[in-house]
Amino acid sequence: MTLKEEYQQRLKDFEELKHKSHAHLWVDQVNRYVEPFQIFGNLYYVGDNDICMHLIDTGDGLLLCDAGNYGSEGMLVNAIWEAGFNPHDIRWIILSHAHVDHMGCAEFFRKMYGCKIYIGAPDAQSMKDAPELTLVQRSSNISHHLFEPDEVINDGDVLTFGNTTIEFFLVPGHTIGTLAYFFHVSDGSRTLRAGYYGGFGFNTLTKAYLTEIGDPELQMRKTYLESLSKVRDQKVDIYLGNHTDNNRVLEKRKQMLEKPDVNPFIDDTEWGSYLDKKRADLLAFMEDPNN
Repeated sequence: MTLKEEYQQRLKDFEELKHKSHAHLWVDQVNRYVEPFQIFGNLYYVGDNDICMHLIDTGDGLLLCDAGNYGSEGMLVNAIWEAGFNPHDIRWIILSHAHVDHMGCAEFFRKMYGCKIYIGAPDAQSMKDAPELTLVQRSSNISHHLFEPDEVINDGDVLTFGNTTIEFFLVPGHTIGTLAYFFHVSDGSRTLRAGYYGGFGFNTLTKAYLTEIGDPELQMRKTYLESLSKVRDQKVDIYLGNHTDNNRVLEKRKQMLEKPDVNPFIDDTEWGSYLDKKRADLLAFMEDPNN
């Protein structure tokens, strides 16, 4: 193959990639960049316009909640700098679940800055036993690969990072090891409780998908409903989304800029309301024979 033919083949491969259902993970990532901002107190948003990432200043190092998609390392580093922090101060990364769009930068950060990677124990095992479920094979870059976490998180674990103590729950559904967790944030005069649910998508609950991975009875759908109920009544003042549409991150940021005296992220009803909505959506999904 000549250089010209090789280049033309690459263009063809790229066009094919853009039309695949998972293309949004890899195409046009730079245009997804969002200026980082302070949500409340020591809690910051450093994600893009689709995938949420949050930064917690623990007083003794930085904690990164999720690590974005493979290929977005530069954008995440820049977001952390623009938020007023140094990436070298990141000591811990907590991954909400084992899908490539939420853990792609983790290994890069560990190699560059020496931080530790945490993930739910069932997902850590799944990464070993069934790595294809992370969807890493759909990457357009053959150098993208999986890694071993430093620590695993089990149901009910309570871990302390600097001045921040986090209570963890396993909420299997989107993946077998999806995490929900809760912690306090402070602006010096007020202390509020933040809550994070690590994965809501139904794409891993279709009959075809569950049958392929060995769950023809569709038990994971019932498990997902149980997970929603498990943490539904947690007290949450600030609900943090896994993707921006979960808690309307971009809309709320716009509101913050227009009315700086009002913080739309502070809403002690939103957590319960959204989990109730997902329960209703899942029941409707389960009733649809096409799913």
